[in-house]
Amino acid sequence: MIPYGRQDITESDIKAVIDVLKSSNLTQGPAVPRFEQAVLRHCNAKYAIAVNSATSALHIACLALGLGEGDWLWTSPNTFVASANCGLYCGAKVDFVDIDPKTYNMSVAALEHKLIEAEQNGTLPKVVVPVHFSGQPCDMKGISALAKKYGFKIIEDASHAIGGKYLNEPVGNCRFSDITVFSFHPVKIITSAEGGMAVTNSEFLAEKMSLLRSHGITRTPSLMTKPMEGSWYYQQVDLGFNYRMTDLQGALGASQMDRLMHYVARRHQIAKRYNTLLADLPLVTPWQDKDGYSAYHLYVIRLKLDQIKLSHVDVFEALRAKEIMVNLHYIPVHTQPYYEKMGFKQGDFPESEQYYAEAISIPMFPTLTDDQQDYVVDALKELLLT
Repeated sequence: MIPYGRQDITESDIKAVIDVLKSSNLTQGPAVPRFEQAVLRHCNAKYAIAVNSATSALHIACLALGLGEGDWLWTSPNTFVASANCGLYCGAKVDFVDIDPKTYNMSVAALEHKLIEAEQNGTLPKVVVPVHFSGQPCDMKGISALAKKYGFKIIEDASHAIGGKYLNEPVGNCRFSDITVFSFHPVKIITSAEGGMAVTNSEFLAEKMSLLRSHGITRTPSLMTKPMEGSWYYQQVDLGFNYRMTDLQGALGASQMDRLMHYVARRHQIAKRYNTLLADLPLVTPWQDKDGYSAYHLYVIRLKLDQIKLSHVDVFEALRAKEIMVNLHYIPVHTQPYYEKMGFKQGDFPESEQYYAEAISIPMFPTLTDDQQDYVVDALKELLLT
């Protein structure tokens, strides 16, 4: 069986985790700060807050930016539900901006059009969450210019994109955003088993998110409302959550960071080979924007259904029958039953819906061999050319 994604765990990763198991700190020890510093060095950002998932990172990022009841959060329909749910967790309302048909990321033109209408209707968003789908960065310069004009905050959902670059600078430097969020789920670029991280250049936002990840509790005297009563003393100064990352996860993540750019370079080699091998098939390979350097979390093909005999479902199921565990990223969020109850319906975001009708994520991970890749390509040839 060939999965669409797979973690790569080395002896150095195993040793890093075992070292924590033999230490006195399985949580709230030195490994998580070490992981945070490794990510900061890579991103050239100022502050990092590691948490137990990217979903948790999105949640506390929204709260830190003051998102609440009566506010709007906008994101892409072409994403995992967490990019939208984080707004609902805060009591805000959620809407979507359709995707660009080439990048599959939030369309800046569609965003601007929607903002013009929202300004007239008094429904401008407080937070916009562009999603760097498959690892390809969004047009952050364009989105940032609109943020300055219309007054919204930006959270980059870079769950797919650590190791990617935008305008030749690392994704996560927050040059064009308030906060960037990464995911370290096992199928992502690097893994901490489960885990996520928010990075920012704002001391205020970092302090707020640090409080929120651990019950709103602080031991910092400057944040307290009363004097310290002893070395045991702490205060809950906000309503937070238990979103902490363990030292086991932090150690694994820090070890994986040593190979981050090797992994991304290998993904580019695989993508380049796919591009060549699939060039003559009735499908569309991923288009890459000149301003970005994708982390290539996913390699998504779009079937030219008018040129083949099989349906989208037929091709998908036939590949799985051949033990190629393809996947589909993503079902447009607005078509999920929970969101349909809010009034969203088929036809609201046509580019995302058309993409969904044609897309298949084929295997992409650093340890994918040439033989495995050839098997995937041969299977596609058999299905699409008969």
